[in-house]
Amino acid sequence: MQLKLRNYIIAVIAILVVLLGVMSWHQHNHFNRNTTVNGVAVGGMTVDQAYHKVKESSRANQVYINGRLVYEGKASASGISSADKSKFVAAQKKQRTFFPSGKKQNVNVMPSQLDDEQTALMRRAVYAETQKMNQGRRAPVDAYAELKNGKVSTVAAKKGNQYDVQDLIKQFNSQRANGTIRLTTHYTQPLAADSKTVQAEKAKLQTLSKRKVTYTVEKENYKFTAADVITRATYQHGKYNFDTSAVNGRIAKINEKQATLGKAFKFRTHAGKEITTSDKGSYGWKISEQLAGQSLAHAMADNKKNVNAKSDIYGIGYNRRGTGYGVTSNNGIGNTYVELSLADQHVWFYKDGKCVFDADVVTGSNTPGNRTPRGVWYIMYQQSPATLRGLNDDGSQYSSPVQYWSPFTDSGCGFHDASWRNNWSKAQYLTTTGGSHGCANMHPSDAGTAYHDMEINEPVVIY
Repeated sequence: MQLKLRNYIIAVIAILVVLLGVMSWHQHNHFNRNTTVNGVAVGGMTVDQAYHKVKESSRANQVYINGRLVYEGKASASGISSADKSKFVAAQKKQRTFFPSGKKQNVNVMPSQLDDEQTALMRRAVYAETQKMNQGRRAPVDAYAELKNGKVSTVAAKKGNQYDVQDLIKQFNSQRANGTIRLTTHYTQPLAADSKTVQAEKAKLQTLSKRKVTYTVEKENYKFTAADVITRATYQHGKYNFDTSAVNGRIAKINEKQATLGKAFKFRTHAGKEITTSDKGSYGWKISEQLAGQSLAHAMADNKKNVNAKSDIYGIGYNRRGTGYGVTSNNGIGNTYVELSLADQHVWFYKDGKCVFDADVVTGSNTPGNRTPRGVWYIMYQQSPATLRGLNDDGSQYSSPVQYWSPFTDSGCGFHDASWRNNWSKAQYLTTTGGSHGCANMHPSDAGTAYHDMEINEPVVIY
């Protein structure tokens, strides 16, 4: 009896082993019954059978979003070639299970001859449809860190109801081997406050908040902390954004102390007399509060210890970058300049403190529109030869060729030869018609020497 039972058990085991062997062989060589490749049903097929079926199937070239057809192109060949046969072995292995499975799954086999042009049209259709679907929808707002009034905090994210285009494209790319692509929308998710990105932003700003920098204005040094400069800052996508209005008051005080633009100058004339010039001239420089704030904030971000104000100055007239910065001798005018006395109707040209040339001139007539302006100006540019154009007192136009032209005001005043002038009396500028339109007329024999004794941006002191 025991022998019969033992033989029975052995027989059952043998049958099970055979069945398991057959099943294993089948599972190793056939696709599960609910498996598709590129959307084509291949359940129960061998690799070779599946390869031929998918190869001979046509592509519908359709795209569905949430079950709605949004694109349908012309049907085309599968794009599968003999070069892709080995991919079906990998596909079968990917879906293989030890026991037969009824799970629905699709395995992608990328065709080596896929129609790239058709794929591009389908992808563009996804973009276009998503843009249309998102019209009127609210975009999410990422959480972000900010430095404000010396403290670093995190601003919470705000959810929206816009569909995530990148997620749809990612789905599309993963399914592009299929003839029919089915996509499902999801909302775009904002960056969370506890994300690594926002925490990294916060760390950047915390480091920034402890930085200091020295601001050099000519020969003076000023110490600034982050709180002195930055009202608010963020760091997003690898870039800082700064509100530096906090620095404005401090820069205004520096300008009051050191800047020269719009100020009168103490000046010692050729005769040794000390005068105060008019403050109406264009010569000089001033620090831009906005430029200074950005320079200081970015210097702190880059952990620089020193910043020179030279890149932050501005001026007026032809040269908007300012003139005379760094010139501290002679009360900011320096030792190379032009001196013009209206009372003497005479001009002196100085190089390194030495008068190298002087000459008589005739300046503007004694009428409001023609008077040569007092103040400290600068040579804007030089041109030889040139043609001067403007309006006469009666409104008629004039066009006067000159050999040498060195303007010092935006309104058109400058040094030039006046070959047409016959009366060089020193009283001409006191009349209403005998002087110039504001220029300093020079004898043709003097104008060339004067032209070469001047340089661009050189101050012109008129009193």
